[in-house]
Amino acid sequence: MHFIMILLCPNFTVLSSNASSDAGNYNPNNKVTGFPTEAFGNDGILMSYQHPFLPRRQSIAVKVGDITVGGDAPIVVQSMTNTDTADEVATANQIADLAATGSEMVRITVNTVEAAAAVPGIKARLKHMGINVPLVGDFHFNGHKLLTLHPECAEALDKYRINPGNVGRGKRRDEQFAVMIEMAVKYNKAVRIGVNWGSMDQELLAKLMDENAQLAEPKDPKHIMFETVIQSAIESAQTAENLGLTKDKIIISCKMSDVQDLVTVYRTMAERCDYALHLGLTEAGMGSKGIVASTAALSILLHEGIGDTIRISLTPEPGAARTKEVIVAQEILQTMGLRAFVPLVTACPGCGRTSSTYFQELAEQIQRYLREQMPVWATQYQGVETMSVAVMGCVVNGPGESKHANIGISLPGTGETPVAPVYEDGEKTVTLKGDNIAGEFTELLNQYIERSYQKI
Repeated sequence: MHFIMILLCPNFTVLSSNASSDAGNYNPNNKVTGFPTEAFGNDGILMSYQHPFLPRRQSIAVKVGDITVGGDAPIVVQSMTNTDTADEVATANQIADLAATGSEMVRITVNTVEAAAAVPGIKARLKHMGINVPLVGDFHFNGHKLLTLHPECAEALDKYRINPGNVGRGKRRDEQFAVMIEMAVKYNKAVRIGVNWGSMDQELLAKLMDENAQLAEPKDPKHIMFETVIQSAIESAQTAENLGLTKDKIIISCKMSDVQDLVTVYRTMAERCDYALHLGLTEAGMGSKGIVASTAALSILLHEGIGDTIRISLTPEPGAARTKEVIVAQEILQTMGLRAFVPLVTACPGCGRTSSTYFQELAEQIQRYLREQMPVWATQYQGVETMSVAVMGCVVNGPGESKHANIGISLPGTGETPVAPVYEDGEKTVTLKGDNIAGEFTELLNQYIERSYQKI
């Protein structure tokens, strides 16, 4: 039996192989390996591969408050509140929590006159708390009225989200859409043209379905649905330009609830325009299902260089913090190597050698500590968010993983000597034992940061 071992990582050279003599005859379009023929030596050994990502799609940069979306800017993490926006205190507090967790932009529902009237007060409360996160107003059905009746709301928001599918119908749709765009132009605000498959432009859908029915070989109805959401987004953006909104004020999105549908739509949209793109799987769901579905969809697109800002639309579990969606978004970007937000902990999954849960508890404790401390460290140390930490549970992989981290600890497994060696930058520095290993390791972590990262 012949086999090839391939290790995927951002930059590497010469990987080991048991390859047969014909292993070098790889098709450059091989969908199993994904590597071009020239990446292999004559004996089939994968010699080098410089970067796993495709070049990032070039989009027009858009300024939203103090945040830049698109162009060469880092991919932006955003979130959305689920409070009643008319409740200024509750909404401002939730925005503050989201911002503290790392949300770089927060969307709020603006659906009633009370909600619109509350927006300036929310902005003022945030300013008093020292929070300057951009606010996005989410408008459906009556946005044209609310922005007109409450110009102070229009001015306080940093971006408007407009869904072309529910602005209105026929002539009223055009007029009401124009009112919202004119307000954005007047107050120099960015706009996201946010199409959702669940609220498509029905007139455009009917038109495309009729045209399709006249074809000698009609296309699949799903293809028409894809075309409807794409055309709705791009044509609405072009209409906004015709109304005076410059291209550097426009972000578009076409959200779907199925992973493969989302990938198909965004690949097509990315080819047809250079507007900045907002990525998100709508109605992703609750718990692990929502996290897995969002990760699967967004990782494919981000790998292909598509996407300028992301939001994870998780359904919160009862009583759970809204901030979970921010953490998931950050971890997608960080585990893909696209951004760094907070030091991440590497920990083994556990097995029969780790019947004690101590290492799991310590890993969770350290990860929580890192996230809680990061807002403070971010103001004190440069680059600490890139630090890697390992908390391992036994001798099998513990020392090796700990050596590869900036700082790591290898706890004893079942039946092993009750000692825990600590490694810093590949070198064993101390062995911990006793009842205060967690506290001692946390202190070593703090000392490592102070010693290793430049103070701001």
